[in-house]
Amino acid sequence: MKTVEIRRHSIRSRTGDHLNQSGVSLARLVGQNLGPFDRVVTSTLPRAFETAIAMGFAVDEQNELMSTYGSAVEREAPWPLSLAGYAEAVIKGGAAARYANQLAEVYTKLARYLADGRSALVINHGGVLELGAAACLPDEDHFAWGSHFEHCEGIRLFWEDEKWVKGEVLRVSK
Repeated sequence: MKTVEIRRHSIRSRTGDHLNQSGVSLARLVGQNLGPFDRVVTSTLPRAFETAIAMGFAVDEQNELMSTYGSAVEREAPWPLSLAGYAEAVIKGGAAARYANQLAEVYTKLARYLADGRSALVINHGGVLELGAAACLPDEDHFAWGSHFEHCEGIRLFWEDEKWVKGEVLRVSK
């Protein structure tokens, strides 16, 4: 089995592009219990790759798709929704579904890159994270997944026999 762990970036100042000191501290704390990872992918926004670095991981790749989902998706899936709310937006088949399925393709390529038993880390953003997870696991009980993901929270996706087989929600105790 292979795993792709997807997490939301850490804390930044409301008007800033970069992590603040609280964000660096939180990412360091969370990163102590993560890994190892064979590949680390982030969005192109500074707060995403700064989170990976603060967690203790070098970034192998940045992906523009994960940086923002645009106004058409925002209209269908405004931040923040519950995970079930994001899953519902994906089921409707509009712009949110198209975007979520593009993310699922990125995660699938990443899983196929990994050797069996290995893992990758992805750092992106609120809304992006939830939409991609819902597209990877459309038949899961999304209500059980709970609310949207806070800073450094996320989901661990499990890949086996050429498909996503389950997800484990990752919450951060503060």
